[in-house]
Amino acid sequence: MYRENYIDALRQELLDLVEGHLTPTALKYGYSEVPLEVNIKWRPQVLVLGNYSSGKSTLINDLLGAEVQKTGQAPTDDSFTVITYDDTVDEEETHIRITEERDGKVLLNDPEFPFDSLKKHGERFAAHFRMKKVNAPFLRNLAIIDTPGMLDSITERDRGYDYQQVIGDLAHVADLVLVLFDPHKAGTIREAHESLRDTLPAHTFEDRIIFVLNRIDECTSLLDLLQVYGTLCWNLSQMTGRKDIPNIHLTYSPGAAKGQGHQANTANQYLTLLGNQRESLKRLILDAARYRLDHLASFVEAHGERLTHMLEGLISYRKKMRAFRVKSHLLGLLLGVAAAGAVFLGLNVTGIAGALEPVMTAVVCGGAAVLFWVLWAYIFVRHLGRHKHRKLMDDNDDLTPLNNQARRDTWGSVKERTAAFLKSSKGQFALNEAKGHHQHLTKACAQGTREVREALKELAAIPPDEDHFFEKPFPNMQFDEPAKPIAPKLV
Repeated sequence: MYRENYIDALRQELLDLVEGHLTPTALKYGYSEVPLEVNIKWRPQVLVLGNYSSGKSTLINDLLGAEVQKTGQAPTDDSFTVITYDDTVDEEETHIRITEERDGKVLLNDPEFPFDSLKKHGERFAAHFRMKKVNAPFLRNLAIIDTPGMLDSITERDRGYDYQQVIGDLAHVADLVLVLFDPHKAGTIREAHESLRDTLPAHTFEDRIIFVLNRIDECTSLLDLLQVYGTLCWNLSQMTGRKDIPNIHLTYSPGAAKGQGHQANTANQYLTLLGNQRESLKRLILDAARYRLDHLASFVEAHGERLTHMLEGLISYRKKMRAFRVKSHLLGLLLGVAAAGAVFLGLNVTGIAGALEPVMTAVVCGGAAVLFWVLWAYIFVRHLGRHKHRKLMDDNDDLTPLNNQARRDTWGSVKERTAAFLKSSKGQFALNEAKGHHQHLTKACAQGTREVREALKELAAIPPDEDHFFEKPFPNMQFDEPAKPIAPKLV
């Protein structure tokens, strides 16, 4: 359990870094309307996608060691189901069961869970969204999200919500995405094609997508399995647009195979050679907590870079506006002096100056200068300032150097938010305060990301605990609680 506790401690340090440093700045300058940690403070999540007959529910039941999800050859469940651990149940209870269920409306409005953003998908989606709490030890450090099976002819009108948008939102916060296929429809479903080609690449990273060929026990022979595998590889290359063949995990459920009467024979004895594939997939899923750390580290780096770049643009805006006002007032002062000279010349030409005392002449000329400067400041400078403000908002690429692609990408992600903040605040914010926030955030993120990367290297060197539960016979597992390790303090 040392490794798991180390991961928990380090994850909390990352969340503290986001909550204590990134979120206050993000909220103050309109970078985000909600705290940044809302969608990352919950446990690691594994999203399971696949055709309606790919065996998603069967695989989940096999992992949990109990019949939690309904199974069948035909579509049996059209809901998005969040399956999470119930830590209120006595750990000594060996019978794995569903301990609590919640419907979508309750779940979407519960601040304990990171699903508030899914409310935008409407009432029909809420009716097809639910949670199950299960006392399965497999879920101790992660949550699994089961999804409706992908179909060929289904449309948004049929479902009542945009399936691809929901998949994209869930994939965005998931630390691992399992995409399951079965031997009978190895990558030929239209919704699967759209998900792999467009939705997933736009919302998650390639290394978080795991391809699984499930139900391989239904292949009649090794030759049959090789043909199915080859077909799936070809279809994936077409759907993903990748030239290299992605790694595909092979698995099946021994319990389901036995229940369907698949008896071991000479033709499918190859299944005994693939037991390590099933264990490898289990380990990969259980390692979602480590993926969450990578996710959080990337999250801190990305948002830290974007926020500091946004502050850089805002600071540049204030400096440009200040320089513009200084130049405008100096110009007004010079024009005021010129106006005073013109008044003095006029007084002398008309002979009025001779009838006035020198002090009075000076007062008249000085008053003319001051009056002209006041009119310049309150009329022309204000008008020109508003014009300059709109110009900097509309063409804000001039606010910051964009001398490489990385900076252009970062600025592209915050330029609209920068313009929106300048519009809402009318450009009125404290320059010195923005400089202080920029300096503090730059230092905190640089130190935090550097130390977390070092901590992740140390984590990679920590071997899996000998008492790690996936190495024990399932479901008879016992846990001892050792002393909690202390992760390195990030900032």
